[in-house]
Amino acid sequence: MKPIRALHDTASRRGTGRRPSVQGTLALDLTPETAPPCPESQALNEGADVVLINPRTAADAQRWSLAFAQAVVEVICGDRPASQLVRWCTPEVHHEIGYRAAVVARAGAHRPGQGRVRVSSIRPQVASIRTCFLTAATVELCAVVRHGERSRFLAGRIERRDDRWLCTELEFG
Repeated sequence: MKPIRALHDTASRRGTGRRPSVQGTLALDLTPETAPPCPESQALNEGADVVLINPRTAADAQRWSLAFAQAVVEVICGDRPASQLVRWCTPEVHHEIGYRAAVVARAGAHRPGQGRVRVSSIRPQVASIRTCFLTAATVELCAVVRHGERSRFLAGRIERRDDRWLCTELEFG
């Protein structure tokens, strides 16, 4: 690594007439980038889908994911019975949701699916949801859930089976 003075001297000897900008000991090249952006990088920024998907199918998966995530949040908080999600997820996922609802109910002194005594009007709400198609029939989703000042997340995988979406994996954080 050359000392800063050596960088200045090298630029002068090359005859470029410009000296590199120096901040402390870090030499920065602040020459503007004039090349046009790469079209492939623009396509990657539009979405994270691994495969090309019909926009109608993508919108359907997005709507279903939002409704499912909100329903899961309501079950876990005790505002909705877990039995309402039986058709929407595999038995393993349904068991996990029921278990989490029971744990939250014990901590909040209410029965799962029977509603909560409302101390305040703050209810958990899905703030945002993102989907990513891995195949035409497999989608990964992540949702940010706001509950008052706190944020939590759900991540999962849904699959298209028998012309309907089914949640096959779900993680909470």
